[in-house]
Amino acid sequence: MSWNPDQYLKFAAPRLQPAIDLLARVPSTHPQTVYDLGCGAGNVTQLLAARWPAASITGVDDSAEMLAKARAAAPGVNWVQQSLASWRAPEPADLIYSNAALHWLADHQRLFPALLGQLAPGGVLAVQMPRNFGAPSHTLIAESVRSGPWRSRLEPLLAPSPVAEPAFYYDVLNPRVARLDIWETEYLQVLSGADPVKEWTKGTWLKQFLDALAEPERSAFEGDYATRLRQAYPVLPDGNTLFPFRRLFLLAVAR
Repeated sequence: MSWNPDQYLKFAAPRLQPAIDLLARVPSTHPQTVYDLGCGAGNVTQLLAARWPAASITGVDDSAEMLAKARAAAPGVNWVQQSLASWRAPEPADLIYSNAALHWLADHQRLFPALLGQLAPGGVLAVQMPRNFGAPSHTLIAESVRSGPWRSRLEPLLAPSPVAEPAFYYDVLNPRVARLDIWETEYLQVLSGADPVKEWTKGTWLKQFLDALAEPERSAFEGDYATRLRQAYPVLPDGNTLFPFRRLFLLAVAR
């Protein structure tokens, strides 16, 4: 899936806050090799570089559009265009950090042990993934998919939640690590502007459905979804819209 950095960064501040919260929980060690998987436009990678200026920092993403933004903002970081599904650390890593990216990959029962296996002893795997797929922002996409002439083209894109319950990750990771912290936070995001929840998902989960349609169906589908969202996330008297959003955090220290 291609990415639109401008659309994604419309809500740069609330998207960045979980990354900051995860970074604050990473132990205060002195890593030499740090990888930011799914670095996007590099906002978080720059925070990693600022915290550990002596480390070798590498941002990895498969989007040329996102990496172009990243390189322009931080030319001193190593930027690598590669699919996360095929990425392997060229040497054991002291920190593998990933904010809002690994939910795009399948088979987490295999993926997470594979990432642990690329850490040096005492290395840290720090991951944040959205776990909001049961909220109206996502379930209403399915309703719109099944309610229009585009159903046969879009329904194959529907899938179960890509992020499991926290207990699943405990079972997968705990036997393999020296320390494991798992927690969830639901952020009450205050958004502004016209149809802000639609604009939020348009930068991520909704995009794959819009990309599968041509005009005028694309606009019709987007409008149908927006109408449903207005009922689920009404505009408040002050003009803002509240968008609760749950996220799952994992912090694992290798043996």
